[in-house]
Amino acid sequence: MRDPELLKRATALWREAYGHQMQGDLERAIELYQRSIDVYPTAEAHTFLGWTLSFQGRLEEATRECLKAIEVDPDFGNPYNDIGCYLMQQGKFEEAIPWLEKAKRAPRYEPRQFPYMNLGRIHLRQGHWWEALREFEAAVRLAPDDVELRKTLHSLRARLN
Repeated sequence: MRDPELLKRATALWREAYGHQMQGDLERAIELYQRSIDVYPTAEAHTFLGWTLSFQGRLEEATRECLKAIEVDPDFGNPYNDIGCYLMQQGKFEEAIPWLEKAKRAPRYEPRQFPYMNLGRIHLRQGHWWEALREFEAAVRLAPDDVELRKTLHSLRARLN
């Protein structure tokens, strides 16, 4: 049952945790994300707790938090992308692909270009130039103002000409 007051408190804790995370205070961020989850579990709190844990190299724990986030809200795309990233960090590129594909299809996901960029990176690493090009073109369509992304696409096109 959704309790708006509990959700409001949990969201405030989640936002406070995010502020600490962005300032590099990871331990405090972890504590606040966990408090947020204790008050009212949200996909965001689980995902961002996982992201914070990943900064500490705790990829298995980070992945578990993302799986919990998916249980809470399977429409939230961020944890799918994050699991793909954690697998990429471990060199498990083939295992990452299905997670990134799920992130692309998730109804609720911002910034939507990330899974396309990550798939593009995997394809580049594997030497699948045309597949990489397709992913980076899609990413640029989703984020046309991203200068670095446009440079990456331009560079890839130059390699293929």
